[in-house]
Amino acid sequence: MPLAMSKEVFITCAVTGSGGTQDRSPHVPRSPEQIANSAIDAAKAGAAIVHCHVRDPETGKPSRDVKLYREVTERIRDASVDVVLNLTAGMGGDIVFGDVEKPLPVNPQGTDMVGATERMAHVANCLPEICTLDCGTMNFNEADYVMTNTPGMLRAMGGMMTALGVKPEIEAFDTGHLWFAKELVKEGVLASPALVQLCMGVPWGAPNDLNTFMAMVNNVPADWNWSAFSLGRDQMAYVAAAVLAGGNVRVGLEDNLWLGKGQLATNAQLVERAVTIIENLGARVITPAEVRTRLGLTKRAPR
Repeated sequence: MPLAMSKEVFITCAVTGSGGTQDRSPHVPRSPEQIANSAIDAAKAGAAIVHCHVRDPETGKPSRDVKLYREVTERIRDASVDVVLNLTAGMGGDIVFGDVEKPLPVNPQGTDMVGATERMAHVANCLPEICTLDCGTMNFNEADYVMTNTPGMLRAMGGMMTALGVKPEIEAFDTGHLWFAKELVKEGVLASPALVQLCMGVPWGAPNDLNTFMAMVNNVPADWNWSAFSLGRDQMAYVAAAVLAGGNVRVGLEDNLWLGKGQLATNAQLVERAVTIIENLGARVITPAEVRTRLGLTKRAPR
């Protein structure tokens, strides 16, 4: 197939995530102030979109506290730099089963299963321009943990996002997730053209080899907008791969802690590195205002 690289590329910075990285790098932000400041620095470095989770300010553990999301949202919106706000809606679907011979009852340590309305409470309160929709259930690289997103749950949450006027970012960890995303658009739950994040190399989802990556890319409808990332040392390689394949890019400490061997990164440094790669490929990094025009976003005040 002919090369059809992107000429105008937006960068998403995934600022902190929900993984257990808070004690592996001093640069992983914990408090709402730290998360917002890191997001603002990433925006100044060239990120048009910041993708935010929140954490308990004391322990660094992932949280669904609406007040923490509200503080992050207000700090970012009050900043002098413009950026598109993307909040996760992936929390609240975690199951840790019991022993393999007795999986039920589930293990309360790590299990966090709540209803669609509660999973969407911070989105309804903060009204970001974008929020994520993890479009399927998946085993992660942990013995008995399952990220759980049933078709019914996804239809309910997707419908809420559409009703709120918040653009869903479909997070696809495998080709089946794209299959279901297209079904949600067909059913009218999600609007077209949709926005997709291709999540590569997350155990045990789509492996980060280029054949699988291109299979994912080729399953995205031609009129949809998409972005991609991979983990750890492959993060910057996938900046180049995504641009060459016609997409946009995501970097950030949610997916990778390192700038180079023995050198822990900040979010701003990862964005700066991505900008260099994109521009060296002959493409242009676009602004938040241009992203809003491309994706049909409206910046609003929280409720």
